[in-house]
Amino acid sequence: MRIDLASTPGHQERPNEDWVSAAAPASGGGVLVVLDGVTPPRGDDGCVHGVPWFVARLGGRLTELSGSRRDMPLDQVLTESVRATADAHRDTCDLSHVRTPQATVVVVRWDGRYVEHLVLSDSVLLLQAPDGEVTAVLDDRLDRIPREVLGSVAATDALRNAEGGFFTAAADPAVAARALTGRTPRERVRAVAALTDGASRWTDTFGQGDWADCLAVLRKEGAQGLIDRVRAVECDPARPSARHKRHDDASAVYAEL
Repeated sequence: MRIDLASTPGHQERPNEDWVSAAAPASGGGVLVVLDGVTPPRGDDGCVHGVPWFVARLGGRLTELSGSRRDMPLDQVLTESVRATADAHRDTCDLSHVRTPQATVVVVRWDGRYVEHLVLSDSVLLLQAPDGEVTAVLDDRLDRIPREVLGSVAATDALRNAEGGFFTAAADPAVAARALTGRTPRERVRAVAALTDGASRWTDTFGQGDWADCLAVLRKEGAQGLIDRVRAVECDPARPSARHKRHDDASAVYAEL
């Protein structure tokens, strides 16, 4: 088994709001967790702790439960992790705030029989079969919303964790039912990768290659190599910025099983 990961902030003067972890439990198999914290406009989220605090606690809980509780389905792992994280700041923060700290989620867990996955919001999971075919698992609800709508804070807030909008892991454990989940027989998966949208933009925003090409870069150049490629494209003055940010926190993890 080979695991390679990297995470780079969008701006050196601001904390990285992504979270990436990998675990290889003594019982065998492995776990990958990737979170992309949602930056609130004007820093207004009703929380005294902030997004980096939130993703560290949610990510840590997801990693621990995914590895230690093999009997617990990943949607239940997310349910319990969101609940525990909310409980950790329920007495000090306004968890009813629409922009309470929240994050996208990718969790991958494997053993000798299956590769399980969970995806919530716009981080990307890639699964590669032994013949090289790459399948992207995408929660595209955010992408269905017109870009001009997302340019309005009020309109985005109305669609956040709401029917007809998009869903992230915030303070409501029930959001786990909105995640994309599945499992694949272990023999049908050679490698997996998870990317926050700051790294996946190499393919889905800048069109530098398809998902198979993206996985090939990860295999040959590593996670940091893909992020370096993204930064090079972002610095090209001829290219428009992605969504509202020229640079975003970018994280990637690649595992050969």
